[in-house]
Amino acid sequence: MAGARGAGLGAAAAAAAAAAEERPEKQPLESETEPEREKPSLLSAPAPSLGHGSDSGLSDSEESVFSGLEDSGSDTSEEEDGASSGEQHSRTEKTTGQQVGTRSPRTEEASMPVKDEYAEDSSDEEDIRNTVGNVPLEWYDDFPHVGYDLDGRRIYKPLRSQDELDQFLDKMDNPDYWRTVQDRTTGHGMRLTDEQVALVRRLQRGQFGDVSFDPYEPAVDFFSGDLMIHPVTNRPADKRSFIPSLVEKEKVSRMVHAIKMGWIQPRRPRDHTPSFYDLWAQEDPNAVLGRHKMHVPAPKLALPGHAESYNPPPEYLPSEEERLAWEQQEPDERKLGFLPRSFPSLRAVPAYGRFIQERFERCLDLYLCPRQRKMRVNVDPEELIPKLPRPRDLQPFPTCQALVYRGHSDLVRCLSVSPGGQWLASGSDDGSVRLWEVATARCMRTVPVGAVVRSVAWNPQPTTCLVAVAVEDAVLLLNPALGDRLAVGSTDQLLSAFTQPQEPAAQPARWLEASEEERRVGLRLRICHSQPVTQVTWHGRGDYMAVVLAAPGHNQVLIHQLSRRRSQSPFRRSHGQVQRVAFHPGRPFLLVASQRSIRLYHLLRQELTKKLMPNCKWVSSLAVHPAGDNVICGSYDSKLVWFDLDLSTKPYRVLRHHKKALRAVAFHPRYPLFASGSDDGSVIVCHGRVYSDLLQNPLLVPVKVLKGHSTTRDLGVLDVAFHPTQPWVFSSGADGTICLFT
Repeated sequence: MAGARGAGLGAAAAAAAAAAEERPEKQPLESETEPEREKPSLLSAPAPSLGHGSDSGLSDSEESVFSGLEDSGSDTSEEEDGASSGEQHSRTEKTTGQQVGTRSPRTEEASMPVKDEYAEDSSDEEDIRNTVGNVPLEWYDDFPHVGYDLDGRRIYKPLRSQDELDQFLDKMDNPDYWRTVQDRTTGHGMRLTDEQVALVRRLQRGQFGDVSFDPYEPAVDFFSGDLMIHPVTNRPADKRSFIPSLVEKEKVSRMVHAIKMGWIQPRRPRDHTPSFYDLWAQEDPNAVLGRHKMHVPAPKLALPGHAESYNPPPEYLPSEEERLAWEQQEPDERKLGFLPRSFPSLRAVPAYGRFIQERFERCLDLYLCPRQRKMRVNVDPEELIPKLPRPRDLQPFPTCQALVYRGHSDLVRCLSVSPGGQWLASGSDDGSVRLWEVATARCMRTVPVGAVVRSVAWNPQPTTCLVAVAVEDAVLLLNPALGDRLAVGSTDQLLSAFTQPQEPAAQPARWLEASEEERRVGLRLRICHSQPVTQVTWHGRGDYMAVVLAAPGHNQVLIHQLSRRRSQSPFRRSHGQVQRVAFHPGRPFLLVASQRSIRLYHLLRQELTKKLMPNCKWVSSLAVHPAGDNVICGSYDSKLVWFDLDLSTKPYRVLRHHKKALRAVAFHPRYPLFASGSDDGSVIVCHGRVYSDLLQNPLLVPVKVLKGHSTTRDLGVLDVAFHPTQPWVFSSGADGTICLFT
């Protein structure tokens, strides 16, 4: 039977192989692949992959196509796997058919059908769809599959092509979206049952997972208070319960030794008798209260004098007038709280009416007296004053009035000194510009301009003899024709060498040549503006000048170039009403002072470099140190503010020496001096030394208060200027005079 069965199996296998060989070659591709796909499903049933869940009827190859993995070669690999498994099965059938006839009894026993261990798998620990095994899923994060099944084929990850919009639509359409979670082992969404949702909610509330568990059930009293026959535990006693302990013996010996040595004192019986002591009497430093460092003894009452006697001397008894005056006084103003009276004997003295009130006030004094010792530091007030050098050590500086320049009929608003220090120009409200000789106070020339002169500035170049005068809406350039004739001639030659361009560009100001009559007076050029001019100042090289206009908007500051006769507005927008401008002495910076701040602009980069905050209500004047690292400004609220540009944008020092508004401030070009003029009619000269060491702060010491002007119309000193080479200072006042202090 065995041989016949083996022969039958062998014949069947041979017939199947022959039929496969005789199959025609040119058949459609579907007819070739369909039997090959059906063979492994009939012969060897592989475990379903992740795509064969309850919610998907697709095969592995079809799911891989839908998940975007067409190029991974999964279809061909699966077909080859199926074909190879079918061929292997046919081969095994052939070999078994050939070997059946020659089997031995041992081989019959060994070839008994082996029972499949996975046929009856009753384990419910994990999902039966996942046959990957107990391996970390992080290993397959970078692969399209999640593992292999029992036949070695890949199990591909499920379709995850949902974006946020699809998830939102699923959230809106699916009523079970809130109870759907993702299973990490299978990758599919799993709907939680009502029991699982209830379990999650109980755990979130901090309750027990088991519903049937009652944490508040009544406790069972296992051990009653009654004496029982049988013990709770019948465990035999330990050996250590009846053998003396060596550790305790050592502890007792240590305590005995400590008592013998006196380290441990026996407890004495307490004395329960109450102890009383005087609260205020023990003021001995060795007493208990005296050992407290912050203890303050109670104030003592003054001892009674002759006025408190029942029979005082007659001079202590008040007269009728004194008694009436005492009664009319306030209780706090009275020298004595009672009127002295005389009694013949002590038995005739009545009870004191204010006795209870005085005792009560005494108790309040003791109760409310601040019992705290204030630690007073005995400091000499002279030590708190900073150690400043004596003014005599800081000489030279101007100390007295030397000359008075008289000639203006109205207040003198501005003045300027020539670069050589020989001549002085002044502008007044009487409509004239006067040129003075400094050494003799003689008026050399008077140039009538016909209006109030707001500002005067002498060109800082010694080779150029030119004075800029701000009158109404124009800037007049005057050649005073004083001093060196070569400088006067070169100045006229410089101005006449300019040739007008063929196509003049549009400018914010007009440059006009002076007429013959005006040239005789000294006028050479007239720069006309659209608004009144309040200030004019020269650059250090003498070719540029800055002009401040009394107009709102971004055209408040204009810069004129003398050699090319060009004007430009450097700003595009306004930051408030401009009060003063000044050029930096060594770098391409322009300082613009508005009412509440001072801005430092870089002219080449065309950007704001710093913004200084002087904390003043209204800035009135501005001056730059010759080194360029320090700036002072005066304000109408009588403050002089010193800025260190390398230190901070906040004031380094604020000086409040003047009593009224400051009108002008100035630095000396050579000496460490600066001065300020105020409406109180005084000029204060200060020593301001700036050190080359950046770690050392400037030394500011006021050295002299100079008074030479009288106050007129609540105005005092309107402008100050230093001599370029000597420690002299000029001041112009509202009284129409100019003073020279040397």
